[in-house]
Amino acid sequence: MAGGVIASSDGRDYPGKLTFKVFMTCVVAATGGLIFGYDLGISGGVTSMDSFLEKFFPAVYKKEAAVKPSDDQYCKFDSQTLTLFTSSLYLAALIACIFASTITRHFGRRTTMLWGGILFCVGALVNGFADRIWMLIVGRMLLGFGIGCANQSVPIYVSEMAPYKYRGALNMMFQLAITIGILIANLLNYFFSQIEGGWGWRLSLGGAMVPALIIIIGSFCLPDTPNSLIERNHYDEAKEQLVKIRGISNVDEEFNDLVAASEASKLVKHPWATIFQRKYRPQLTMAICIPFFQQLTGMNVITFYAPVLFKTIGFGSSASLMSAVITGSVNSLATLVSIFSVDRWGRRTLFLQGGAQMFICQVIITIAIAAKFGMTGNPGELPKWYAFGLVFFICIYVAGFAWSWGPLGWLVPSEIFPLEIRSAAQSINVSVNMIFTFAIAQVFTSMLCHLKFGLFIFFAFWVVVMSFFIYKFLPETKGVPIEEMSIVWRNHPYWRKFVDSEEDKSTPSGGPASGDIQMGKRVNNA
Repeated sequence: MAGGVIASSDGRDYPGKLTFKVFMTCVVAATGGLIFGYDLGISGGVTSMDSFLEKFFPAVYKKEAAVKPSDDQYCKFDSQTLTLFTSSLYLAALIACIFASTITRHFGRRTTMLWGGILFCVGALVNGFADRIWMLIVGRMLLGFGIGCANQSVPIYVSEMAPYKYRGALNMMFQLAITIGILIANLLNYFFSQIEGGWGWRLSLGGAMVPALIIIIGSFCLPDTPNSLIERNHYDEAKEQLVKIRGISNVDEEFNDLVAASEASKLVKHPWATIFQRKYRPQLTMAICIPFFQQLTGMNVITFYAPVLFKTIGFGSSASLMSAVITGSVNSLATLVSIFSVDRWGRRTLFLQGGAQMFICQVIITIAIAAKFGMTGNPGELPKWYAFGLVFFICIYVAGFAWSWGPLGWLVPSEIFPLEIRSAAQSINVSVNMIFTFAIAQVFTSMLCHLKFGLFIFFAFWVVVMSFFIYKFLPETKGVPIEEMSIVWRNHPYWRKFVDSEEDKSTPSGGPASGDIQMGKRVNNA
């Protein structure tokens, strides 16, 4: 157990080390998160720029300009058309990730990443040159198609390439790239908003081409994973690749397990139907509940609309953009904490600690906003110490998310799915994520208008619910090889009845289940 590493379920501990090739490969692949993060950060900043609002959403601009201090400040950005600009992307991503499942399974993870980058690049061009609202929406949908492809393929790719001892840290590179993308977007929004003539929003939107080009170029340089090569019957190439990425010549044990897992997965002709079988109930539950809860932490409210939120509660336009830069910086730095701690402390510990931290901060923020901003959102002359204090607790809240539900919401689902349902399950995971990302983005301004400072209490309630869910239903997965993950469900006091009821009928008590993807025994017996 030293160092957070545990041996595989039947006593095997795959040899190998973290090679420079694997590290760089995972870093390049994880930059797919840049396109997601850049878009998350850029949309909120652009929608707070007066020149952008005046051109595309004149009704919102006039409403904002006409608001008097005595008016309800919480409702000045309440526009379904404006939120559709942000949220339409996530409907497109939902559609894309479903089709990306087939591409990932039959053509490899790398091909899916490449198409994600191409679609995102085209969408960035359309948005950068947009002169009509329909061009904005079309561009956003193309961006969404790209994000759906990237989010479906990148976490799977990294989980399959990484040695199981370091899988958690390497997979969190994806979340780190998301936070870096958000931070870069916030910085660019701040500087581009200062450009005279009010056309800086074009640079913000068109700048999405840069992370798109990074993932496009990176896709050409990346090798396919051994799992994907075996899945497509390239056995010799797969073994050669496994030798390279593990840095040793003796990879027979791991290779045999991968081949056996692939052979078992090929017996599954319809993974979308298979995933609903009783023995996959634990994985299906996590694929739905974890992304659902991730969106109800309230973090996307900060990410999407940080400039709008800060502007609404009393900060000026430039100050609100700078506050978003500060929270983006905290987000990136705190994600580094999770990278260095997830394989030592475990997933459950970070989930529960982060949840407690977010809940406490949300309660404090609610009290602070209620006391100073009241029901109209007009703070009058806001003391600097009060404003700094509010930003401080928002940053502590962001940090709690950044080392728990942020990265773990992508890591845990990507590592728990057996190969035969992996692409379909990841598509469900991303689809649920996109559905609720769309929902939160679409209704946020209305919720802010009606719930006012109670908005944070709404999300605090869900943080309590999701923390209980993790405590009760999520087993610890650190240090478990990805193709032997079924052992955690067989040892869990709740989930074992779903797995054992179907799989122990044909196996001796305590023996490896025939339905598990712990296929090393099957190969050895052969």
